[in-house]
Amino acid sequence: MADFPSEVDVAIVGAGAAGIAAARCLAKAGGLLFVVLEARERVGGRVHTIAPRGFPLDRGAEWLHSADRNPLSELAERQGFTIYRRQPEWTTRLSRSGETKEAEADWLRTREAFRQALRRAAAGPDRPLASVLEPGGRWNALLDATSSWANGAELDRVGIWDNVRYEDSGINWRLREGYGRLFESLARGLPVVPGAAVSRIAHGGKRLRLETARGAVVAARAIVTVSTAILAEERLAFDPPLPDKAAAAAGLPLGLADKLFLAFSGTLPGIGDDAHLVGSTRRRETASYQVRPFGRPVISCFFGGRWAETLEAEGEAAMAAFAADELAGLFGADIRRQIAPLAATAWRRDRWARGSYSYALPGHAEDRAALAAPVDSRLFFAGEACSPNFFSTAHGAYLSGRAAAAAVLASLGRRDWPPPADDL
Repeated sequence: MADFPSEVDVAIVGAGAAGIAAARCLAKAGGLLFVVLEARERVGGRVHTIAPRGFPLDRGAEWLHSADRNPLSELAERQGFTIYRRQPEWTTRLSRSGETKEAEADWLRTREAFRQALRRAAAGPDRPLASVLEPGGRWNALLDATSSWANGAELDRVGIWDNVRYEDSGINWRLREGYGRLFESLARGLPVVPGAAVSRIAHGGKRLRLETARGAVVAARAIVTVSTAILAEERLAFDPPLPDKAAAAAGLPLGLADKLFLAFSGTLPGIGDDAHLVGSTRRRETASYQVRPFGRPVISCFFGGRWAETLEAEGEAAMAAFAADELAGLFGADIRRQIAPLAATAWRRDRWARGSYSYALPGHAEDRAALAAPVDSRLFFAGEACSPNFFSTAHGAYLSGRAAAAAVLASLGRRDWPPPADDL
């Protein structure tokens, strides 16, 4: 924990992935007094690991997406973390969920045809993903559910242009110790001040003035890494106002993906460790399940989009009851005696997040660049929503934090940055 300063060269708002990346860049560059102002009493933001039964569970981000090119993979190894390189079995979950192999093959063909249709449609005007669905298609409900998990929103809400810009190598790994633990490690030694929620940034004078829950900080530069929901709802106010930033943030709303962890004392016939399932292939209101991740006695349940909104509003008991019903439908009533609620998330109700990760509304793909653009070479913005190709990921946020810090250093005349060997 850092002392609370009254004046710094650079103030970083938020100690999530982007804020930690920016702080690590400034620390390595040297020669600047900076502080990271964090609203929570912990670092990591929407990357958070808990251990209610002695083993780690990731409440938010869990996967090293595009792990073969993700900078956090190398950083994790340097920090002594164990990378679990077993690929998720997402493409075979239907055959473990009551569907035949033939049906699963048909689903995979349909999913690929849908993706190709999106790429073709991207050559025209931006429109919702749902616009390329085959009317009455057998797999439309599952395509919608899959979007709710991947984007935090259903197909009718998400724009094609933004969606097809997302880059993914298809390699997805995890950390045995937990993703949140990695960011705790990366933040160690940085000047993070917890409980310092920033409510207002005055940028009309020669210096910036940031009003926080612990007092005011004056700075020459600031890097803002809060979620688009916080910006769109103007929970962080700017003086003078920045209507273009609020509008860009509103075009990039946060979808919702919630998790429920069920303690699991049994086994499932024919279902091994790390197995992925889907509750139903015929309705949008369903969940994705992971049985015994890392061989641990838990079932991880994943809800997205409107259905996650409904269940979050009803509470953890409703989430658990729904999951129990779906699992009993797949494996019989005996499973009810083998599961018990362990922990759950409620990211929409989280006052410092207000959702899970960003997607672009139709017609708003360019809002990512608008959000990331600096203001008067003094206010800089970072976070997963500012990433043009890796949005909705922790590494997208991390890379955007690096970029913002490099821009700050350049604005201060530091032409020695970044160094030839960038190992941040």
